[in-house]
Amino acid sequence: MKTPEQYGDELYKKDEMLEQVRASIVEQGINDVSITASYGRLLTMLVRANSASAILEIGALGGYSGICLARGLKTEGQIVSLEISADNAKLAHSNMIKAGYGDIVTYHIGPALDSLEKLAQQGKKFDFFFIDADKLNYPNYLEYAISLANPGAIIAGDNTLLRGRTLNEDKNGPAVLAMRKFNEMIAQDERLMSAFLPAYDGLALALVK
Repeated sequence: MKTPEQYGDELYKKDEMLEQVRASIVEQGINDVSITASYGRLLTMLVRANSASAILEIGALGGYSGICLARGLKTEGQIVSLEISADNAKLAHSNMIKAGYGDIVTYHIGPALDSLEKLAQQGKKFDFFFIDADKLNYPNYLEYAISLANPGAIIAGDNTLLRGRTLNEDKNGPAVLAMRKFNEMIAQDERLMSAFLPAYDGLALALVK
């Protein structure tokens, strides 16, 4: 019997551009932990529904999520992408160029917290946030996202289940504890309206009031 995720995936044709991105990640010897195709489509829809024109992506990897975000942007929209690895950012930008979005994305290389502090000091504001980077700092990334958000901005955080470790009471490593804190913050912070999607590896969504 198929899982609900398998059934949903089979309803859609393979996206050739995004499949090429996945292949390029593997070719570079990088662990492909890109967002799932289903959640990628959801990101595109949410960006479009939100009429976002300024997006902050925390974690570029090979450009898969960047393309999904860019597809929903308004014509004059821009993406700022934070990536600790210069090699990953180079690959992501190459794939964004191939997809036709190379001129709308700016990469900041280095620890994301440092880049976030600089953006805050510059008074930058964003309409959409996608968090998919090191899990230990998810709570910190969420706080920054809220502070950098325009009213009505959407925040999305991927891998909130950590392949089941978040649910396992016997698992209490630093990343698991940080993710549980992030999930609780998303659910309980009065500055947010939120929802938790438990399919695949989990996706948390919040709207900044």
